[in-house]
Amino acid sequence: MDTKSTSRNNFLDWLRVLAILFVFIYHSTRFFNLEDWEVKNPIRYEWVELWNISAWNWGMPLIFVISGISLFYVVGKTGTVKFVKDKVLRLLIPYLVAIFTHATLQVYLNWITHGLFSGTYLQFLPKYFAGVFAEGFGPLFIFDMWQMHLWYLLWLFIFSILLYPLMRWLKGKGHRVLSAMGDLLVLPGAVYLLALPTVLLMAFANPESPLMAEKPGGWSLVIYLWLLFSGFIVISTKRLEKSIKQLRWLSLAMAFVVLAILLYFLISKGIPAFGTPLYAPLMGLAGFSSWCWILAFLGLAMNYLDYRKPILQYANEAVLPFYILHQSVLICVGYFIVQWPIPDLLKWLTIMVISFAIIMGLYEYLLCRSNLLRFLFGMKPRHRQQAISVQESQIQEARPVS
Repeated sequence: MDTKSTSRNNFLDWLRVLAILFVFIYHSTRFFNLEDWEVKNPIRYEWVELWNISAWNWGMPLIFVISGISLFYVVGKTGTVKFVKDKVLRLLIPYLVAIFTHATLQVYLNWITHGLFSGTYLQFLPKYFAGVFAEGFGPLFIFDMWQMHLWYLLWLFIFSILLYPLMRWLKGKGHRVLSAMGDLLVLPGAVYLLALPTVLLMAFANPESPLMAEKPGGWSLVIYLWLLFSGFIVISTKRLEKSIKQLRWLSLAMAFVVLAILLYFLISKGIPAFGTPLYAPLMGLAGFSSWCWILAFLGLAMNYLDYRKPILQYANEAVLPFYILHQSVLICVGYFIVQWPIPDLLKWLTIMVISFAIIMGLYEYLLCRSNLLRFLFGMKPRHRQQAISVQESQIQEARPVS
């Protein structure tokens, strides 16, 4: 049996940080693509839409696989109660806090830019919290979370709880099954079999069916569930990690080629309707392309990012609050800047720079310095042991010398 130990890999922390930075960049371009969003630039661009399609193809799938890898290192280290408690503190509480605080700004700006509301932010808040239906408003945003990035926290929490019994069994009594999976996937080219469920679902499942209808981030929930579990599998054995590293350049080459084919047909033919001859092969290609990107990035990170720098610990701790804040800040900043009479490229750069500075400023000078805010944003208390040591030292110093 070639079961991997649960010591953490540095590449995972680097990959998580880079993936969240990518999400930040991706959302900063949403002001300028063709698809509707909370706030839009007066002029939109087809080439930005192509970038967004390319980013959609692997962005959130990669993040769910990274989350699955993280679960491999966590499952089995503590009992069930502590695991669930950790997920509540890390995911559910920040999610609930966010949708009732800063995320309300996203909804407000969405409504006023789409002509759904006219009034001040303070006038808007009672409608948001009341959860009522008003003429012309449609369902309130808090019941339609797909439009905000926070859906990831909610579904990662739900999926982690659902998969926990299976993952716990695979790392315990079912370790032979996990080992057998690894033995199969290390066969030449067999690691690409991980793409099969995604390919089949994309190609043959009706996109309007209950199985596929909900698509936060552009992918169905059942696919995200598989991606999360796949992350748990891919890191389970050292031989499988070695295979992914060896195939990194092949995976990257196939990712570019398949994505180019996909974009060609989307540009020339458009998105085909379900049941038409082009639908199954095109959607199947989209699913396979996604996995090629995932395996390429995993292989490159495993090979080149398995080292540690002092900045990594800081960045890795900042990832969750950065993700929670980033879209709210981007939309607030972008709302004003897209109205400026400057070139659109300069608008984009300005939105990115100012938003990044605000997010990191909020994190550095507010969030990470308050244990209450750290709790509300899913972070562990700061320097608890150091505070105890200082307190004990002060007590010792206060005692009279005998």
